[in-house]
Amino acid sequence: MAYVIKRYSNRKLYDTQESRYVTLEEIEEMIRAGKEVSVVDAASGEDLTSVTLTQIILENERNHRGTLPSAFLHQLIKHGEAWQDFVQRSMRSSLEGVISSQREMDRVFREWASRAGWGAVTPRPEPRREPELEGERPRDAEKLREEVATLRERLRSLEERLEKRKSEVK
Repeated sequence: MAYVIKRYSNRKLYDTQESRYVTLEEIEEMIRAGKEVSVVDAASGEDLTSVTLTQIILENERNHRGTLPSAFLHQLIKHGEAWQDFVQRSMRSSLEGVISSQREMDRVFREWASRAGWGAVTPRPEPRREPELEGERPRDAEKLREEVATLRERLRSLEERLEKRKSEVK
């Protein structure tokens, strides 16, 4: 669930879940801690998440904590919206690669498990195809986090089963 931060006309940021005002630095810490953050205008409800995250990046640049290469920034300004298409295609391709790798890992594990005499290992359900990146919202990122957490739990479970089998063989 995304943390909803309301931005007021006086530029103050209010965390609705913690019921307190927060700074850009605190929002940055929340994101680094893995929390999904959504920033909305308190009066109009307009989504200000991208603007706020960009502001955090710019503040980091000003404080020399991020130092994006000047050449990259020049290209970003020069090519305008074209870079967004490139980033979206790259992210889509990367996500498809991750899903493909997960499927291949499952197939190899099932094959290995059957050779080891473990019997049938039930395959995990196919992941849902996420919507196109142009329509992505913070809730989609949360869904991806949940799927990764599920995969980690499944991997932990399989590791426990493997250790149990190893101890039974000895």
